[in-house]
Amino acid sequence: MPQGNSGLTGAGAVAQAMRAAGVARVYGVPGGGSSLDLIAALKAEGISFILARQETAAVIMAGAEAEITHQPSAALVTRGPGVGNAANGMAVASLERNAVMLVADGFPPGERAYANHQYFDHAAMLRPVTKAAAQALEAESACAAITATLLDTAMAAPRGPVLLELSGRAAKAPAPALPVTHNAAPTTAPGASALAAARAILAKAQRPALVAGLEATTPEATAALRALAEALGCPTLVTYKAKGVLPDAHPLFGGVFTASHAEAALLHQADAIVLVGADPVEFFAQPWRYAAPVIDLGTAPRPLHYRTPDVALYGPLAPALAALAAGAARSTWTAAEIGAARDAWAGSLRNRAGGNAGLSPTEVVEQAQAACRRAARHPRISVDAGAHMFPCTSFWQAEHPGDLLISNGLASMGYALPAGIAAALVDPSRGALAFTGDGGLLMCLGELATAAALGVKLTVVVFNDATLSLIDIKKEQREMPEGSLGWPMVDFVSVMQGCGGLGLRARTAEEYAAALDQALAHEGPALVDVLVDPGSYPAQIKALRG
Repeated sequence: MPQGNSGLTGAGAVAQAMRAAGVARVYGVPGGGSSLDLIAALKAEGISFILARQETAAVIMAGAEAEITHQPSAALVTRGPGVGNAANGMAVASLERNAVMLVADGFPPGERAYANHQYFDHAAMLRPVTKAAAQALEAESACAAITATLLDTAMAAPRGPVLLELSGRAAKAPAPALPVTHNAAPTTAPGASALAAARAILAKAQRPALVAGLEATTPEATAALRALAEALGCPTLVTYKAKGVLPDAHPLFGGVFTASHAEAALLHQADAIVLVGADPVEFFAQPWRYAAPVIDLGTAPRPLHYRTPDVALYGPLAPALAALAAGAARSTWTAAEIGAARDAWAGSLRNRAGGNAGLSPTEVVEQAQAACRRAARHPRISVDAGAHMFPCTSFWQAEHPGDLLISNGLASMGYALPAGIAAALVDPSRGALAFTGDGGLLMCLGELATAAALGVKLTVVVFNDATLSLIDIKKEQREMPEGSLGWPMVDFVSVMQGCGGLGLRARTAEEYAAALDQALAHEGPALVDVLVDPGSYPAQIKALRG
C-alpha cells in the first residue's frame, strides 16, 4: 500500500478511503476516463472489482451487499450512458436505505468548452435519489477527504446513496493521503421525557404489539428487539425487509406487516403499537387503520408518517429498546392467541393451484425450502417484484435478519438476480436462492452470464407464467390489446445453458423437487424454470390488501 504521498494518485486516495470505510467490493461496468485507474487502485487496496453486465444491476448488487453487511458498498460506471443506466439502481438504493457510493467518470474542467459528447448533469439527474454528490475533477482534488465525507453521509441515518464524479485527470494526478476518520456510530440513550412517555403507554397497555422494520436488522437492534418482545410476551410482526428479526418459528411471531388487510385482525386487538425501525417507505399506500397509541422508534425523524406517533424516540434503536424492556410488565397475550392469529394470517394467504397447468406459487416456495433442508443448505433468498413476492415473503421461513432480500421501498423488477449474486459473493458458504418472475428476469437476463463467470453458488427459481401477473390481475374488465400483458413463454433453460450455467425445467411437483435437488448440489449457478399456475394470485392479493 502506498505510504504518505509517495506515488499516491487520486484514484489511490479514493480506494484508500473506501477501504478505511469498510468497502469490500465495487461492482460496475467501466468506461474510459477514471474507471481503469480506479479499478487498478482498488486491486492495490485489496478491494475486489465485480464486472456486471448492466449498470442498474451493478448498483443493486452494491445495495444488497450494504444491506447484508451494514457497511457501505460502491459501484463504478462511466459517464453519460453509464450514469443513465445506473439511475434505477440508485433509486432502489435510496428507497431501500442502502449506503451505496456511485463513482462515475467525471468531465475534466474545460472539456465542455469544445465538446458536449455524452454530457448531461449527472448530479442533477440523480438528485432526487441521492443524499449528496461531490466532484473530484481538478488535478489537486482532495480525493480522500471527499470520498470519506460521502461515505460518512451514506451511512448516516437514514442511510442512502451518494454520488462521486471522478475525472481521469484527478484519478491520475498525485494526491495527498489525508488522515481519514469516520464518525463512530452513536450510542446515546433516548431522551428522558420521551422515554417516560413511552413507558407510560406500555405500562397502561395490556395487549401491546411490536412491528419491526428495516432499521431493526442490525445485530444490536435485533437482539434488543427480541429481548423486548420476550419481556412483554407480545406478538411481533415484521416488514418484508425485517424478515428474520424475529424468526418465523418463534412463538411470538405474528406475521408480516404491510399496513394492509392481512394483519389487521391481530393488530385491532392491540392497545399499543410500537414501531421499531419501521420506515413508512415499506408500507402499502393505504390509510393507517388502528386507533391504539403508537410509539415510533427510528434512527432519525421521519419526513412522513402514516400516523403521527403519540411518542417518538429517535436515535440508536438498541439503547431505546433496552430502556423500554427494563421493568416492562408482561402482557396478557397468550401463546395460543398469538398462534391462532398467525395461523389465520398464513391461511388467508396460502394459494393453491387454480386449475391450470403448473404448480401453485406457495408450493414453489415451500418445496424450495424443503429442498434446502434436505441438502442441509441455508441460502439467503432474494425476491423480485411481482405477484410471486407475496408467497415468497409470507411462506419462506427466515431465522435471521438478511435471510430475505427484497426491493420493497421501490419494488423494482429486475432485483432478485443481481441481489442474489451479491449475497452469494458476500457469504459463499451460504450461497443464495433468487426467486424471480419471468418478467423480472427478462429485465436483467445478462446477469446470468455474470453469475456463470463468477461461479457463484446461486440457484435461480423462475416463476414462469408468461405474463405480468400482478398487472394482469389489475386489468379488471378492460379490453387490452393482444400481447400487452404477456409474451410467448421463454426458454430460460437454454438461456442459462448458453451463459455457462446449469439449466433445469420443471412442469410438475415431482420434476420440481428433483430439479431443486440437482440445482442445490451443483457447484456453480443453476436455474430452475418452473411452470406456475397464476390462477390463485387474485384471491391471495385480495386477502392481503383487502
